[in-house]
Amino acid sequence: MKSEFGNCLVVHTVSNTDTDQASCCHVPPPGEPLRVSRNLKISLALLLCLVAVSFLSPLSALNASLLGYLRLLAIPLALGFLLGGAIDYFVPQGFIYRYLGKTGKPSLFYALAGGFVMSSCSHGILAIAIQIYKKGASIPAVITFLLASPWANFPVTILLISFFGWKGVLFIVTAGFIAIITGLIFEALERGGYVEKNDFTGLGEGYEWEKIKNFSLRETVPGVLRGSLSLSNMVLWWLIIGLIAAVLIDVYVPGEFFMRYLGPDAGGLLLTLVGATVIEVCSEGSSVIAFEIYDKVQAFGNPFVFLMAGVVTDYTEIGLLWTNIGRKTALLLPVVAVPQVLFFGFLYNIFL
Repeated sequence: MKSEFGNCLVVHTVSNTDTDQASCCHVPPPGEPLRVSRNLKISLALLLCLVAVSFLSPLSALNASLLGYLRLLAIPLALGFLLGGAIDYFVPQGFIYRYLGKTGKPSLFYALAGGFVMSSCSHGILAIAIQIYKKGASIPAVITFLLASPWANFPVTILLISFFGWKGVLFIVTAGFIAIITGLIFEALERGGYVEKNDFTGLGEGYEWEKIKNFSLRETVPGVLRGSLSLSNMVLWWLIIGLIAAVLIDVYVPGEFFMRYLGPDAGGLLLTLVGATVIEVCSEGSSVIAFEIYDKVQAFGNPFVFLMAGVVTDYTEIGLLWTNIGRKTALLLPVVAVPQVLFFGFLYNIFL
C-alpha cells in the first residue's frame, strides 16, 4: 500500500471554471466530510499522553517545558493554519501561478516580499508554504518564501532588533540574501532536472476572485476552516513530532553543554549547527536562545548560524518537504543553504 502522504500532494491543471479541483490532501468537494487523518490522530494522542504524564510530580520539568512550548507555539500555529485555509478558500490558483509559479528572478522577489508581510513562526510558515505550493507556486519560490518568512517578518524583525540592535537589521538583510541565492540555485537545479517540478501548469492570465466578489460569511467560515483542517492533515502531525523531540532535548540535554562548546571558532560554529538542527522549534523561541548564546560567547556569527541553520536543517521542515514536494528538494535544501549560513557565520565572527 502506498503511504498516505507519499503521493499526498497532487497539483492538478484545472480550467478557468474549475479552480477548486480536489486532490487527496486538498479540500474535498462541498458536502463530502473532511476527516482528521490517521497520522494526525496518532500524533495528537501521543502529545496528549505526554501532557498527561508530565503532570506526575517527578516530571515537573517536562511539564514546564511542554506547556511553555505549547503556549509559545499555539497562536503562531493557529494563525498559520487559518491563513493557509484562507489562501486555499479565497485565492485563485491562477493568481499564485502568475506571481510565484513562473521561473525567473521576479517570482523569487515576490516570494521574499510575501514572506516579509507574513506574521507567523517558522512552523506556521510551513503550513502556508505547502498551501502556496498546492496553489501553483514554483519550488524555487516556495524555498525562497520558506527561508525568508521566519525572519523577514514584522514581529521577528522587531524582536531581533530589540535583542541585537543594528545587527538585527543585518540579520534580516542576510537572511533575505540567502533566501534569494538559494532560490536561484534551485531554479538552476530545476532546469537541470535535479529537483522535482510543480505539476501545476497554470491557468493563463484569466482568473476571477469569485469568493471575494460574492463574499458570504456563512460560506466563508466553514470554507476557511475546512481548508485549515485539510492543511493540518498534511502538516500538523510533523510539527507535533518536532515539538515532542524539542521538549525532550530541552529537558534532558543539559543547557550547559550547548553554552560550553559553542565558541566563536570553527568547532563552535559546527556544534552550533548541530544544536540548531535538533532544538529549533520556532523563530520567536529560537531568537531568545540565540541572544543567550550571543550574551555568553560575544560573537554574532554563532547566534546567526543558530537561527538560520535552525530553519534550513529543521527535521520537521525537511520531513514536510520530503512528504509533500519530494525527497530531492528536501535533501538539497540543507546542502545548498548550510554552506552559505556557515560562510556568513565565519564572516561575522571575524568582523563583528
